[in-house]
This record gives sequence, structure tokens and C-alpha cells, in this order.
Amino acid sequence: QVQLVESGGGLVQAGGSLRLSCAASGSAFRFSAMGWYRQAPGKQRERVAAITAGGITNYVDSVKGRFTISRDNAKNTVYLQMNNLKPEDTAVYYCNFRDSWRQWGQGTQVTVSS
Repeated sequence: QVQLVESGGGLVQAGGSLRLSCAASGSAFRFSAMGWYRQAPGKQRERVAAITAGGITNYVDSVKGRFTISRDNAKNTVYLQMNNLKPEDTAVYYCNFRDSWRQWGQGTQVTVSS
């Protein structure tokens, strides 16, 4: 069973940066598109960024120009570099396969203070 382990969250002031990491177990990672998702209190989970196996990326409009998704297939790891963070980015962040969700990990909390 695939395991997804997110890390790198924390408390930052508005305008600050964080880099999230997600380590995935199993052999499917390098052939699969991956996504970063977030869920704020009282809101539905949304995908904020995705990256194909070949490195093509896309982003939700609210994070374009501020967030960058990348991956290291040798390490089975996907990253999310978050710059110029805003209070509305506060959420629990998760990674998962873009096209076929596996069991969700515990996520990593990102809190942005104003």
C-alpha cells in the first residue's frame, strides 16, 4: 500500500516562504502525475498544483506566480515551494496522486499570520 508522508509546514508571517516535501512509497510514483492539495477549516479540499511524470505543471489561479511544484523521481519525492504566502493560504496541505487518489497522509499544517 502506498504511503504518503508530508512535511515542511509551519507558522510564517505573510510574505514569508515555506517548502513542503512529500515522500511516497512504492514504484508507481515515477510514472504518475502528482498533486498538492489543501484543506482550510470549513472548506473543501482543493488541488493547488500538479506535476506530470514528465514535469509539466499546472496551478490553481490563486497560487500562480507564488507556488512552484517540482519532483525528484530518484527520491520518490514531490515538493511545493511556497513564496509570498498570504493568510488565505492557511490550511493543511496534502499530496496525492493526481489521477487516482491513494490513502491520504496526515498532511502538514501551514499557518500564515497577517
